[in-house]
Amino acid sequence: MTTVPSCVYLVDDDEAIRDSLGWLLQSRGVACRPYAAAEDFLAAWSLSITGCLLLDIRMDGMSGPELFDELRQRGSRLPVIFLTGHGDVAMAVSALKKGAFDFVEKPCNENELVNRVIEALQLDENQRATALSAESVNARLAALSSRERQVMELVLAGKLNKIIADTLQISMRTVEVHRSNLFEKMGVKTAVDLAQLLRKR
Repeated sequence: MTTVPSCVYLVDDDEAIRDSLGWLLQSRGVACRPYAAAEDFLAAWSLSITGCLLLDIRMDGMSGPELFDELRQRGSRLPVIFLTGHGDVAMAVSALKKGAFDFVEKPCNENELVNRVIEALQLDENQRATALSAESVNARLAALSSRERQVMELVLAGKLNKIIADTLQISMRTVEVHRSNLFEKMGVKTAVDLAQLLRKR
């Protein structure tokens, strides 16, 4: 899956806000793509999108919280910052409990908003790096033979080669070969490295 370059997706039905926030973000070197309606963003959305979503709560048609719920149902983990009016705080707090990144009341401190946006972009990058790392570990595990997996479980349990040989009823030399192949396939040098790698899954 090709990853779309990271940017801020600004969804707000107020053209003046789209223009001012878009200019503000770009002045800080943050790419921004504006949408006038939640439906428009949803039509353009895909799992390959990276960055964060700056989302107004009250809009004509689909509301911000409705878009947020729909994206979560589709598997999106894009960090979402809600833009709220004074009467929308309870709705924003509800969204936070569902996993939104933050909410900001309008009118807002522009520099603080951009700082939160940058933090959300960093979170998205970190989440994707973690997911890629987990995929990489799983791919390495899939390359192991059934015997190498057996040896791995015993190595992780802290068993010495002699105990592993007795448990699996194979020679110590065979254990050493399997252990060497296991470490090579997993890209580690020690049992401690192996244990730390597997925590990334």
